[in-house]
Amino acid sequence: MSDGRLPIRRRWIGWTIAAVTTLLLVAVGWVVVRGVAAASELQNVKSSSSQLRSAIADGDIERAERIAPRIAGHTGQARDLTSDVVWRGFEFIPWLGANFTAMREIAEIADDVASDAVIPVLDVARSIDLGGPGLSGSGIDLTPFAAVEAPLADADEVLSAADTRAQQIDADAALPPFADAVREMRDVITEAATVVGALHGASVLLPPMLGADGARTYVVAMQNNAELRSEGGIVGSLALLRAEEGRITIVRQPSTTDFPALDAPLSLGDSTLALFDEGPGRHIQNVTSIPDFTEAGPVLAQRWEQQFGERIDGVIAIDAVVASHILRAAGSITFGPFTADADTIVPILLSGVYATVPDPAEQDIVFGQAASALFSVALSGSDLKQLIAALAVSADENRIRIWSTHDDEQAMLAASTLGGALPTDGERGPYVGVLLNDTTGGKMDFYADAEISSAVGTCHGEPTTQVRVTWSNDAPLDAEESLPRYVTGNGIFGVYAGNTRTLIAIYGPEGATMQSAERDGEEEPVQTALFGTRSVVQHEVELSPGESTTITVSFIGDGAGDRLTRIQHTPMIDAPETTRSEIVCR
Repeated sequence: MSDGRLPIRRRWIGWTIAAVTTLLLVAVGWVVVRGVAAASELQNVKSSSSQLRSAIADGDIERAERIAPRIAGHTGQARDLTSDVVWRGFEFIPWLGANFTAMREIAEIADDVASDAVIPVLDVARSIDLGGPGLSGSGIDLTPFAAVEAPLADADEVLSAADTRAQQIDADAALPPFADAVREMRDVITEAATVVGALHGASVLLPPMLGADGARTYVVAMQNNAELRSEGGIVGSLALLRAEEGRITIVRQPSTTDFPALDAPLSLGDSTLALFDEGPGRHIQNVTSIPDFTEAGPVLAQRWEQQFGERIDGVIAIDAVVASHILRAAGSITFGPFTADADTIVPILLSGVYATVPDPAEQDIVFGQAASALFSVALSGSDLKQLIAALAVSADENRIRIWSTHDDEQAMLAASTLGGALPTDGERGPYVGVLLNDTTGGKMDFYADAEISSAVGTCHGEPTTQVRVTWSNDAPLDAEESLPRYVTGNGIFGVYAGNTRTLIAIYGPEGATMQSAERDGEEEPVQTALFGTRSVVQHEVELSPGESTTITVSFIGDGAGDRLTRIQHTPMIDAPETTRSEIVCR
């Protein structure tokens, strides 16, 4: 007869299961508590980093020195919380382990940045008052830049490596709040890497480019985004700047009409010819159709040297939106019949001038006055710190391009976003791109709108990247009557007044090939080309006011299907919405 007790073996199994279950529950509780604490520490890092950036920008070094140890403390705590044996063990659990790996890696990267990059940046801040190198009589004090180059180089190297590592972390594989913490910290690191990289580049390039070792001259091409070109807009006006020992003056401001179309076009690359024929080599207004500024810059320089017989040191291209960023730092300007500030300058330049000044020759004069007034207020009426911030925003939006005739400087420029070279795929992932070029013959892109999305994955066993562009003409329905003829183009190139005609080129990752190209779900004839090993597909689209169309291009093979895919696009007046969508396989 049984006494009701379980056999010893069964009791041992039960105890074992209970003990294991208890240990698992304790371990789960342990990592959850530590994970939440680590996420909180990383949130504190984000907040403190913002405070540190503000303190340095304000020149409050004592405050910055109090904040920096707090950042190091938060990152050290986050690293400790995510690096013990229990945490590392959870990284081996299928599916769930990606959460723990992502948190540990981002905490390690943040801690390395705090210890190896923050101190060099503070060294820079101690060396000079970042608000001190000022503008005086159109001059910039170049002396401090030599002192800060070395510590900025150290910080740039650390942050660049950290940014690359951070981009490799798959936040999409993690669950909230881990995913949110990883994304936020990754954004902090990317922003810091971008800012410090730009400052380091400036510390190296600005002294020689601003004439520390002898006078320099630069052609400045101002682009009009109301008539889109690959780099931003048609070349609407030009100026020649002279820089010597940090002092900048305007030497000459010719009109684009001073550069007649060439009978024999300048030499162009095969991809440019395939997409845009000889136009960029004949017409100076169209040079910025060339999507690679390392090609466009020399063409602009050659046109200038042919026309005026003088050698120049480089070419700078900016678009109209840069004026808005500069005036946000510098105030307002008056030119022709207009007074403009940061909020009104773009509508005036891209629309108001045409409505108020109907004569194209008079328009050129007004645009020249606007450029002169803008340069003057930027170089004499603004704080250098604010001006640099405005230019940094413009550069981040790809609205500034620089090419130099000096090989060492051009090598640095070409490796940065300022150089305007076609992007190079690498450890941080591949690029896809959208180039927009107007063929209406007017200024109708003031009313254009775009939405761009990418989708990556595997379709039918092939790694696949899809790029989708929705292009809209938001002009008034009565544009033919209500808009100036110079804006609509008045049918000069066979486009009905009020309509827009646009070349929309989409390129894929390096090594990938085009699988399909559709417009509104239907195939249609397209132009194709190669940018190196990138496949390019170009549609010609004509839209009436109120119409829109969607173009979808799929790329397969090498380079496709990468979750780190990023989008480059022509700078527009209003930045197009860029998103990632679910891939659609057919």
